[in-house]
Amino acid sequence: MRTIYLMIAACVLGACSGGRQEKTLVRSVYTVVPMESGTETTKQYTGRVEEAHHINLGFKTAGQLTRILVEEGDYVHEGELLAELDTVDYRLAVDALQIQYEQLKDEVARTKQLFEERSVSANDYEKATAGLQQLAIQLQANQNKLAYTKLYAPADGYIEAVNFSPAEMVDAGRAVFELLDVSHMEVTADIPASLYLQRDRFTGFECTSAYAGKHPLRLLGITPKADGSQLYRMRLGFIGQTDARLTAGMNVEIAVHLADSAREGMTLPLSTLCRQGENTYVWVVNADTTVSKRQVTLLHTDAEERAVVSGVRENEQVVRAGVNYLQEGDKVRVIAAPSQTNVGGLL
Repeated sequence: MRTIYLMIAACVLGACSGGRQEKTLVRSVYTVVPMESGTETTKQYTGRVEEAHHINLGFKTAGQLTRILVEEGDYVHEGELLAELDTVDYRLAVDALQIQYEQLKDEVARTKQLFEERSVSANDYEKATAGLQQLAIQLQANQNKLAYTKLYAPADGYIEAVNFSPAEMVDAGRAVFELLDVSHMEVTADIPASLYLQRDRFTGFECTSAYAGKHPLRLLGITPKADGSQLYRMRLGFIGQTDARLTAGMNVEIAVHLADSAREGMTLPLSTLCRQGENTYVWVVNADTTVSKRQVTLLHTDAEERAVVSGVRENEQVVRAGVNYLQEGDKVRVIAAPSQTNVGGLL
């Protein structure tokens, strides 16, 4: 009888013990798959088509304007005559020096003959020759001044402004015309510091216009100093001949292509990483839906909150949210995306 009571008590205790077993906790996590670094991303910015140069055109000598052959808005070609100065005084100076030059040239020829006959000294002959050379230089200088009375277009472009009228006096170097040099067009854009700091990763550029389609570009330069809005001016040039439909002042969309990384490794969001002392870890989901902490090597980070690491594979699932609440061997349930009520993705 005593044996029967002991058996019944054992069964009751066993049942109570089983009832007190704790239920296994399963945590919900959001995961991400590592991506190979070295892929390309594209950033879009608004740009503006600009003329290659804005040129102030003036005469190289002073004088009175006699003719202006163009008006504001005219398109001119390289080498086209734009304006002329009065040439009377310059031509008289050239004619006077020409007469002196011809006269001295004859005298030098006679002196040479006398020198060969030993009738004059070598010093006298050398003085005569030097005088002729000096006069030739003066004559050339005045001929240049006469040529400078005509002003030609140095490049193809549009006359943006005409600053003088015929009969006005003009000083040397004073801007008579303002020319938009459209022989070579550029595209400019203001970029933020986040892109400026990644300029070593630029792989290509292109612009798109609603009127002229898409065109490849090349980088001409970036100003190393930010403006008051903390933006950097980037200049881009067209590859090949510029489309005639692209005009100065036209807005375009600029695509900047960047390499994700030039180093080997896998790309992960920064939120996947956790630190313990000097080491960096991620949580990897195993085939049995448990998690394991794995040490990785952080190669570098970028301005878009991404990290390039070594130590994970392309086909693995890495916990992206909730990494601070996990323990080795925890059971997890992978969800497709963070809950709408889970602000910030903290599970």
